[in-house]
Amino acid sequence: MRFYLEDARAGAEPRVSAARTGVQVFADDFQTIKVFAERDNTGVVHWSRHERGGHFAVMEVPEAVVADLRVFFG
Repeated sequence: MRFYLEDARAGAEPRVSAARTGVQVFADDFQTIKVFAERDNTGVVHWSRHERGGHFAVMEVPEAVVADLRVFFG
């Protein structure tokens, strides 16, 4: 929480990222991320949805995370 508080107090103007970006959305996590991902990134080149997993997807469904990373970087 401290990170979010300090970030809010920093007063920096938000910037849009043009970096190549991949997004994974997991069934039990934040579902409306597409709006924010597209707003804050112009370089979204990979988008995937998973039927399982949540906020800690790396521990919950590591095989899905790794498979998606291989596609993104492949």
